[in-house]
Amino acid sequence: MSSIRGRDTKPELALRRALWHEGLRGWRCHWPAPGGRVDIAFTRWRVAVFVDGSFWHGHPSKWRPDQFTGYWDEKIRRNIARDRAQDDALGAAGWKVVRVWDFEVEQAPAKVVRHVRRAIDEARRERS
Repeated sequence: MSSIRGRDTKPELALRRALWHEGLRGWRCHWPAPGGRVDIAFTRWRVAVFVDGSFWHGHPSKWRPDQFTGYWDEKIRRNIARDRAQDDALGAAGWKVVRVWDFEVEQAPAKVVRHVRRAIDEARRERS
C-alpha cells in the first residue's frame, strides 16, 4: 500500500503535459483550497481539476458497494464522501470543479484537455 502514490501519478503527469502542450498555463499543482488539496488548480479562473483513480474513488466499473468486506468498502465510501464534500466546499467558494477518471486521461488526453479548456472559458466569461 505504501507504493500507491497520492500525487504526481502517471495520469496526473500525463494531463499536465497535455495541458502544457495545448498552451494552457497558469495552473498550480496540489494547491491548498477550500476542502483540501486540488490536483491542478487554475487559481486565476478558480477552476479545480481532479484526476481520480477509478478504483480508489469508486468508478462503477471497478467498484460496487459491498463488493469487498470490511475496510476496503469503507475506505472507498469515505473517499467518495470526501470528494463530494470537497466539491461542495469549492463550489461554495466560487470554484468550478472538473473531475476526470485516470483511464480517461490515459485513453484520450486531448478530450480531457478540451473539457478543462471549456471550464476555463466558462469561468472567464462569468468573471468578465
